[in-house]
Amino acid sequence: MAAIDVTNLHKQYGSNHAVDGVSFHVDQGEVYALLGENGAGKSTTVEILEGHREPSSGEVSVLGVDPAKADRNFRNRIGIVLQSSGVETEFTVREVIDLYSSAYSNPRSLDEVIGLTGLDEKVDERVGSLSGGLKRRVDLALGIVGRPEMLFLDEPTTGFDPSARRKSWDLIEALIADGTTVLLTTHYLDEAEHLADRVGVLMQGRMVAEGAPAELINRVSGTIVSFDVPDSISLDSAASTFAEVLGADVSMSGRLVEVRVDQPTIAVHRLTGWAIEQSVELEGLSVRRASLEDVFLELTGEYGVGSGS
Repeated sequence: MAAIDVTNLHKQYGSNHAVDGVSFHVDQGEVYALLGENGAGKSTTVEILEGHREPSSGEVSVLGVDPAKADRNFRNRIGIVLQSSGVETEFTVREVIDLYSSAYSNPRSLDEVIGLTGLDEKVDERVGSLSGGLKRRVDLALGIVGRPEMLFLDEPTTGFDPSARRKSWDLIEALIADGTTVLLTTHYLDEAEHLADRVGVLMQGRMVAEGAPAELINRVSGTIVSFDVPDSISLDSAASTFAEVLGADVSMSGRLVEVRVDQPTIAVHRLTGWAIEQSVELEGLSVRRASLEDVFLELTGEYGVGSGS
């Protein structure tokens, strides 16, 4: 049995189709990342799975239960980390974890929770005195205190510094190893690429791509070569100049030039040969494989979605 099974899910608010015929499943023990720009339908979908909203139509099952009809036993089996917390700021970290753990039948111990989330030195400080990143750690602590079978993580590392993000990834991987299923939403595409077994991309309420990160990345063929336009080349002529040099279409963002190539060695040879002939330096020259971010940007352009929509 799948941990999550969604078939032809719709959610309408008047004439607005927030979720428009979405279908997907999440296997037990899997990390599934739901990606999309603001307004794509991610939060609405997750809230339906958590039982906080009812669908307009379609079928939804989480741990074999319809969330819209779920009872206390269902709540005992899931954990939720919301985008914004409603944690009581006057409580200490110890007090709020003890309070939340009392709602579960088989909670983790305080020591285990603070150890997993790195809150050892903050356990007796008031939640309201903590930094934004530390408050997010408290949110994570409350999400895992009940030893959930299914964990919903909605933008869990927002406000984390790079070190804290990496530690949270270690925590998520430890939970997975312990058998927890995770549904993750995130705007950090490197996070999804690192953690997720599969990802689904929502655009305007519809699922437009789904698969393992490597599978989706393979749809963006080639290697990305990028560099800054030399000062001696005008921005007006840069695109046509480098398209001719490389024999490929280029894209530009300000002074940054990016080109997708299937033979990076030949492309770099042409580019650096041209630079030597012109006596210019190619600042920021880099060669990298395509990433999940490239897939996302390609889909955004393909479906005509602008940033912030």
